[in-house]
Amino acid sequence: MANIIEVKNLTKKFGSAEGEFTAVKDVTFSVEEGGIFAFLGPNGAGKSTTIKMLTTLLHPTSGTILINGHDPQKDSDAVRHSFGIVFQDPSLDDDLTALENLELHGMLYGVPREMLTKRIEELLGLVELSGRRNDFVRDFSGGMKRRLEIARGLLHHPKIIFLDEPTLGLDPQTRNHLWSYVQKLNADEGITVFFTTHYMEEADKVAKKVAIIDHGSIIAEGSSAELKQRTNTASLEDAFLALTGSEIREEAGNATDAFRAMHRVWRGGRR
Repeated sequence: MANIIEVKNLTKKFGSAEGEFTAVKDVTFSVEEGGIFAFLGPNGAGKSTTIKMLTTLLHPTSGTILINGHDPQKDSDAVRHSFGIVFQDPSLDDDLTALENLELHGMLYGVPREMLTKRIEELLGLVELSGRRNDFVRDFSGGMKRRLEIARGLLHHPKIIFLDEPTLGLDPQTRNHLWSYVQKLNADEGITVFFTTHYMEEADKVAKKVAIIDHGSIIAEGSSAELKQRTNTASLEDAFLALTGSEIREEAGNATDAFRAMHRVWRGGRR
């Protein structure tokens, strides 16, 4: 199968009065169309910076990116239409109903009304929220909001969905159901899944391919089984620790606010 994401020699440097900092260093990886790809790393490893470049929010210092055949720097609108995003933190409008949140998203992406109604029905059924379509989102549980966010991210028929720690703070039952929805979408619609998580058992169970980034560089890539074999460990978590070390890392800036800002820019551009 062809690659739907191709990253070659990607570098991002930030300059300041104190000097220059390289957040991402000569990173190269690819994601196969229809694959489920886990992008793992400790806090501050370069995950968020890389994802911002993939999703048009940051321009690389050097290197190349192709998303569904499009260069984010040259054809950002086509790239944005190629993917959906589920943010780490809640990003729905609590004062709207589930249906209204989906209708708003569909209008912002220019989905024709006759297609939008059918697509909303399909996705609400998939995430088991058909009976709550007219309820205000403020009354939803965390798991219900996550399910609705997945439906929203898929509304415009993207080729790729980016999931930024989508199960953070959810109970095990809800986490399991959420990944079941994602795997079903991957199987039924062939959508490519690119996700980050700090729950190594999720990546071990769900991902077909794993890349681990640390200190701005890809330090390992392959299937979960390959990484465990390489490190002679019994679990992906043990392999991850063997590759990245066990010291506690400082929290890095969260990409969620930046993603939200990006979403506002898209909305503004469509007015």
